[in-house]
Amino acid sequence: MYIILAIIAFGVLIIVHELGHFVAARACGVRVIEFSLGMGPLLLKKQGRETLYSLRALPLGGFCAMEGEDGDSDDPRSFAAQPPWKRVIILVAGAAMNFVVGFLLVLVVFSQAEGYSAPTIDSFMDGCPYQGENMLMEGDTFYKIDGHRTYFFSDISEYLARSGSDYHDIVVVRGGEKVELSNFRMTPVEYPTANGGTELKYGVYGRFEEKTLASSLKYSWYCSLDFVRLVWRSLGDLVTGSVGVRELSGVVGIVDMVNEVATQEAAKTSVFDALLDVAYLFALIAVNLAVMNLLPIPALDGGRVFALIITALIERVSHRKVNPKYEGYIHSAGFILLMGLMVLVMINDVVKLFVNR
Repeated sequence: MYIILAIIAFGVLIIVHELGHFVAARACGVRVIEFSLGMGPLLLKKQGRETLYSLRALPLGGFCAMEGEDGDSDDPRSFAAQPPWKRVIILVAGAAMNFVVGFLLVLVVFSQAEGYSAPTIDSFMDGCPYQGENMLMEGDTFYKIDGHRTYFFSDISEYLARSGSDYHDIVVVRGGEKVELSNFRMTPVEYPTANGGTELKYGVYGRFEEKTLASSLKYSWYCSLDFVRLVWRSLGDLVTGSVGVRELSGVVGIVDMVNEVATQEAAKTSVFDALLDVAYLFALIAVNLAVMNLLPIPALDGGRVFALIITALIERVSHRKVNPKYEGYIHSAGFILLMGLMVLVMINDVVKLFVNR
């Protein structure tokens, strides 16, 4: 059941993405030739006033084909004939819709919570060495740690640990004003546990914020922004080599992960909680798609926006029209490379499935 649900969810995310392009194109007066749900062989079609609406065999995909999308059209309503700002809106609209869907999914999940763990110090553990007038005080809200914005109480320990140093530049909000604690030494300290052992902690208790409509909206927004940050951090780890290509997961790997997580949660608690886990995972995936799609990589929307900006600058300086076929060549090459990467990732997913079994 969860595998089918995950496949459907992937299809919905892609459809929503293309729907963003479609709505933006129509709003900007661009002629849309075809709007398709799915890819591959045609199953059903209906001709609208100017747009062909189609349903195709493969559920993982879809497209919004616009007149003059590749620059080869004399139609004044073609994509290429529009001013750059309209083309940017159309290109960015798909990713924006994915982000909105991610935010709404988080809001649904967070609406089931009793409250939220704010990055605010409610109290200190006995003997905490960081409590004092020139240090941390009750009611302080962590705003930034080493330049990283803190949204949840868990962010405090995460960013203190990630820095790799005992000294941190911390900004807290105290009495409505920001207070800077520069080069502030803060390391975990051993505290006794209930079973007689010890555990490394920072010695602060977080404040629990009651659930209201305002707090649900606020923390859902924070979580969505945190997803964006997580994607950028993962890309950074990939570039630096901290994460290898073999650790990447595609559709096959993600569907398997969703099925495994949901099945385990349903066995421990309930199907409803399992569905909440699926919704949370797909909120992360939706935001991931939004961020990745806006990267300045050929064939992606971000690559097209980047090419649009570069082309506009060249034309402004040279006063000569750039032949759109050159941009088409670049995007075609980028598409082939992306498809190759997707195939490699899919093969890796399949291999991991058999190895892990």
